[in-house]
Amino acid sequence: MSAPTAEQRIPDRHATAERLLKSSAKKSYAPSVDIDWDAPLPADKIWVPEHRVSLYGTELWDRMTPEQRVELGKHEACSVASVGLWFEVLLMQRLLKDFYAEDPTTPRAQYALTEVADECRHSQMFARMVHTAGVEPYGPQERIRQLGKLFSVISWGPAAYGSILVAEEVLDRLQREQAGDEAIQPLMRQVNKIHIMEEARHVSFARDEVTRGMAQLGPAEKAYQRFVIAYVSMMVVRSLINPKVYAAVGIDPAVGRRAALGNPHHREMIRWAGEKIMPFLDEAGLVGRPGMTWWRKSFLLGES
Repeated sequence: MSAPTAEQRIPDRHATAERLLKSSAKKSYAPSVDIDWDAPLPADKIWVPEHRVSLYGTELWDRMTPEQRVELGKHEACSVASVGLWFEVLLMQRLLKDFYAEDPTTPRAQYALTEVADECRHSQMFARMVHTAGVEPYGPQERIRQLGKLFSVISWGPAAYGSILVAEEVLDRLQREQAGDEAIQPLMRQVNKIHIMEEARHVSFARDEVTRGMAQLGPAEKAYQRFVIAYVSMMVVRSLINPKVYAAVGIDPAVGRRAALGNPHHREMIRWAGEKIMPFLDEAGLVGRPGMTWWRKSFLLGES
């Protein structure tokens, strides 16, 4: 028997959606009731492992007290959550835009609506976690927030879904590490577990869209897709920690930002978090010129 062609290896978009619809029906969460929001926050628990805090290993870190280190970790965890919320809103816009052009009776369209419903709950969950922690919803810096309005305009197809994969899988890698760590706040662990479970379906859907989409494009369009995904991914990854978090422990935001971006530990953390998704994007043809400058600036390739 001859080996399947590249076209034959691409899964049918509606078959994938049908499978994910069945999975969603079997296992979905309602964070408003599945999380005990009234439970006290244990004083002896942290929000993220110390080695995942952006200033870990720097001179600024060495000068901080243990209490300041825990506090910075809490603010960074809430920054990541609020930036995740922001990007999920952009994802929902993209999904609804695709749904608008789709036959609403197809499994693919029905799953797009199901994923939007998931993301609505996740956004509420992240917002409530930040509120419960007593931290402001940092989100991205204002200029990035404004640029985000262009996401569903300049990106579509493989670049849009590939960018979504970068955001989701980077967070997923960090969350999986924390979900089983008993030193982490129980609230944070439960939020992570819910997000991990439901995002696994979203990742499958997005990977399918990337694989199919790239197979249908010519060289010029592929170059455009490579540029867009690299630029958007760089902006998302660099936005995870809003510089305002450093003020919470008495560090000038500009000083903290420079220290974090130059910190080998922080750069390695980003590379590690993207370790699972980058080979897939490379194989799909989304990593390459003319986007390499932005990929390098993102630290996802492990280069400065």
